[in-house]
Amino acid sequence: MENIPYKIYLNEDELPKQWYNLRADMKNKPAPLLNAATMKPITAEELAPVFCDELIKQELDDTTAYFDIPEEILNFYKMYRPAPLTRAYFLEKKLDTPAKIYYKFEGNNTSGSHKLNSAIAQAYYAKKQGLKGVTTETGAGQWGTALSMACSYFDLDCKVYMVKCSYEQKPFRREVMRTYGASVTPSPSMETAVGRKINAEFPGTGGSLGCAISEAVEAATSMEGYRYVLGSVLNQVLLHQSIIGLESKLAMDKFGIKPDIIIGCAGGGSNLGGLIAPFMGEKIRGEADYRFIAVEPKSCPSFTRGKYAYDYCDTGAVCPLQKMYTLGSGFMPAATHAGGLRYHGMSSTLSQLYDDGLMEAVSVDQTDVFAAAEMFARVEGTLPAPESSHAIRVAIDEALKCKETGEEKTIFFGLTGTGYFDMMSYEKFHNGVMQNYVPTDEEIEKALAKLPKVE
Repeated sequence: MENIPYKIYLNEDELPKQWYNLRADMKNKPAPLLNAATMKPITAEELAPVFCDELIKQELDDTTAYFDIPEEILNFYKMYRPAPLTRAYFLEKKLDTPAKIYYKFEGNNTSGSHKLNSAIAQAYYAKKQGLKGVTTETGAGQWGTALSMACSYFDLDCKVYMVKCSYEQKPFRREVMRTYGASVTPSPSMETAVGRKINAEFPGTGGSLGCAISEAVEAATSMEGYRYVLGSVLNQVLLHQSIIGLESKLAMDKFGIKPDIIIGCAGGGSNLGGLIAPFMGEKIRGEADYRFIAVEPKSCPSFTRGKYAYDYCDTGAVCPLQKMYTLGSGFMPAATHAGGLRYHGMSSTLSQLYDDGLMEAVSVDQTDVFAAAEMFARVEGTLPAPESSHAIRVAIDEALKCKETGEEKTIFFGLTGTGYFDMMSYEKFHNGVMQNYVPTDEEIEKALAKLPKVE
């Protein structure tokens, strides 16, 4: 082994004190959110019934580079941060590659993922505003688990709409949410008007993140003292998740490490956006160059097969419109096992970066993803979440390319969380019954045909 620790930890006093807003450095800013009724850029006043006031300011700000992290959030972060940066020596040995592989591990908290970084911030601002509680959606359950923890900490009510297929596949994560006091409803449900409409249109559906978002927004806007919070996609979430990239950059700078390739899984964009933020900022400012790769499932390929257009952020069309790479808000992804990546669109910030050619994207089959996850677990000792394993798959592929060419590239990827609540998925892979799902061109075209008309 080289003279670099297997795990690199920052000291507690080195924890970043500010979040970094990548949009401030972007030459082409993300397109503004649009009011669905007027088709004009949405205002803070129009967002006020849905989101917390302070979060609205963060959402709409594309000029302020740094936001101070409130002391109460910093103190909470110290329970599980700084998170380790790990050199994957054993994976390198297994692959017999000259590549150097690093990963940032975000699973060392009870929620099991990076989602707690934003959940605690959003709960803090809700409490500060004097709200009774919040509503949200969750796919695989990491976000719902994180938010239930954060709400418990601040004594807020938490109502979670969980994508139905994940609700059934991942009962243990659902029970962690309930342990922290959250109510959990499978979506689409019969509790909301939009849920009943979706069930009528798609009988027997396993749901989607777009469905669950619609229900959560309807619930929040129909109850006094509640607001809706979201675990991905939005600019405010990418802002909070920048803590991942900022810590990673500090740890790498300590040992003179500079990655050539940075890889993250891509569902709505929270992990990927947070991971790449300071590195992408350097690239945009011309201070350094990196190759960025977003990895998504072939079953829900918004970057690689979607259209860059304004679309609703939810299936029920109750949310504002966002310009993003999308498969259409009515697209119903197959019931694959990476529930956190089953979203029809992508963050407007990441979509703009991708459209500007600053980032690449690839899609992968879930059987190949679980093969990579199994290899990683056997040699690195951590059972990865299915979502994270998309990044692992491509990191392995890039390391094997280095083996072929003899190039000593440095590869860095985000390990978003653990897979201990995903064992039913691992069981299907081990039993050889896991299937790959790839939507047809006709399915995607049908969903895209219903994109809203925006002049």
